[in-house]
Amino acid sequence: MRKAKEKTSAVIEAQGANLMMYIIEEKEKLANIKRLKGELDAILNSVQEAIEVAGIDGNINYVNPSFSRVTSIPAGQRIGNNIFDVSPNGALARSLRTHEAVFAHRAVVGGADVEVVANASPIVVDGKMEGAVVVFQPLTDIYKLMEQLRASNQVIDDLQTRINQISTSSYTFDDLIGSQPEFESALDLARKAAKSNSTILITGESGTGKELFAHAIHGASLRFDKPFIKVNCAAIPETLLESEFFGHEKGAFTGALKTKLGKMELANGGTIFLDEIGDMNLSLQVKLLRILQEMEFERVGGTQTIKVDVRVISATNRNLLEMTKRGDFREDLYYRLNVLELRLPPLRNHKADIPAYVQSLIVKFNRKFGKHVKGLTTQAEEILMQYNWPGNIRELQNVLERAMVTVEEEIITHKYILNLVDSQAQMPPEPVLGGLMPLEQMEKQMIRLALKHYGDSVEGKKQAAKALKISLATLYNKLKTMS
Repeated sequence: MRKAKEKTSAVIEAQGANLMMYIIEEKEKLANIKRLKGELDAILNSVQEAIEVAGIDGNINYVNPSFSRVTSIPAGQRIGNNIFDVSPNGALARSLRTHEAVFAHRAVVGGADVEVVANASPIVVDGKMEGAVVVFQPLTDIYKLMEQLRASNQVIDDLQTRINQISTSSYTFDDLIGSQPEFESALDLARKAAKSNSTILITGESGTGKELFAHAIHGASLRFDKPFIKVNCAAIPETLLESEFFGHEKGAFTGALKTKLGKMELANGGTIFLDEIGDMNLSLQVKLLRILQEMEFERVGGTQTIKVDVRVISATNRNLLEMTKRGDFREDLYYRLNVLELRLPPLRNHKADIPAYVQSLIVKFNRKFGKHVKGLTTQAEEILMQYNWPGNIRELQNVLERAMVTVEEEIITHKYILNLVDSQAQMPPEPVLGGLMPLEQMEKQMIRLALKHYGDSVEGKKQAAKALKISLATLYNKLKTMS
């Protein structure tokens, strides 16, 4: 009997212990549920979008603070009401009726008649629908986001424009070939100019390499790692020139669909190269003068003053000083541009550099056309040396390129050159009578060789005449008979 009582007592104690463990576990679960509910409430209360929850019967049992902020309806006036009564056509009611999600539903809510975009979705627990929830946001907030997105896209477009238009210098002083005095003098001045920030005016005939010099000066300057922007003043229509230089604001004129950065703004910190500056119209010359004086401007259609730090290198094949006398170019702008003048000699004044140019161009075009040309025959080279090259180095480059396109041998002969240059270049006579030639032809050849050696400038002709032991007047007379 005693043993039975002890056994019963042990069973009761064990059951009591199990009951206590169960109660403790349930309390912990309840505490966790309360903690999770608190965290969920904190999350829902901090969400900026309006949230409303209703049971399967339509009774509203929750709204977050943002709901009241958006609709101007206090939570106490909403909770406990039925959604089918207060908003029968809204997204929440539709979701409860159809048991399906509702997306991008536009409606007017609250006493403030706020237009919103709502998304609603059923609440399903263990496969059974228990209610639905709606989340909505005022259209004004969405419009603000869209405006921010457009602004961001504009920034991206502007950056892309900068990336597409900004370039660095493509040539260095090592690419400028020439050893004759006039060319060497120009090269030496350009190297010195590169070390300063002074405005430079490069003058010379078309094809003398003005743009290459501008590239080299920028590349050797302290601005070498900043933009190098080129503007061909002759190639841009006059009506668009101001917009190209200074940019324009969106809507500044028909077709201005977005804000555009101008060349001056793109060149900020670097160098802008104004090619063919003599073709710039007078109204734009005034604005360019202001930039050189103040380093500031406004975009077309804009009012904001934009400050820049730009070095200006300009170039022309025209006589700007004569243009100022005729009133075609502003005198004050001329002197602003012409702080340093770099004059490039025409090719006819340093013909002795032609062989070096030819070899450099042959290497370039061999790579371009996949050929293996080694050089020119003496006759072909003599034709190049006789020609006066009105188009200068650019014309020489074009002649060599056309010859390289057609040549099939490793050596370019006179037949590939003669038909590409003007009639003033005549093929030198070949020796006759077993190596002999008429004295008249020999005299002409000696004069050509002398000019080839000393150059075609006035000083070069003086030295050639001295070497040939004839007077300068006699040399000029003989040159007239050779032309």
